Amino acid sequence: MTLRFVRLASRTLRDMSEGRILIVEDDDAIGSELLRLLEAEGYDAIWAPDARQARMLARPGADLVLLDLGLPDEEGVALCRDLRREHPDAVIVALTARTAELDVIVTLEAGADDYLTKPFRLSELLARLRAHLRRRPAGEVRELRAGSLSVNLLARTVHVAGRPVHLRPKEFDLLATLVGRSGAVVSREDLMSEVWDEHWSGPTKTLDVHVAALRRKLTAMESPGHIVTARGYGYRYEAEF
Repeated sequence: MTLRFVRLASRTLRDMSEGRILIVEDDDAIGSELLRLLEAEGYDAIWAPDARQARMLARPGADLVLLDLGLPDEEGVALCRDLRREHPDAVIVALTARTAELDVIVTLEAGADDYLTKPFRLSELLARLRAHLRRRPAGEVRELRAGSLSVNLLARTVHVAGRPVHLRPKEFDLLATLVGRSGAVVSREDLMSEVWDEHWSGPTKTLDVHVAALRRKLTAMESPGHIVTARGYGYRYEAEF
């Protein structure tokens, strides 16, 4: 399979936050090209051609994993699930030729933060990486509160009545965005732009999957307030005190 690689004309990853990227790709041509291009853009990138080596290379820690789902020794979704459990703070981006909606849902449910189908342009991949790895400035606001729910924007932690809520990176960003505008409906377009990327062109089903996961975790912690669906428009965090 041939990827369409198009370099960004101006801003490169050297202008962005540094991060360690694990590429999990069994196609030698694609894997080596991704490794070369990401290293040229200033990232500390490593490449694993199969699940066994991916598990080994992931142990020291990775900020982001580019995960092909069609691996020779293990189903990529199973590896995604294990990587999410073992590395809860890592961002996982699935790179795959699978385009069926069910594949997208299953992969996101397994723990992926994003889903990019092949063939793709390098410009889009870099935009996704930039959106995932950057840390939005907190400005003067360090913590958001809604009753016993607290969202610390600097430490990127969430607590309910002093008990920690373990969220994936995008779940945290999504909750922070909604709680920061508590009581107001945030459109799907604004959420995709602020939490994922301003130039997002992929399926918005990823938003619904993350909202569902976030609801389950908050409900399990007996969190005050809940996320309300504004059908056909977006979501609203409704605080309860």
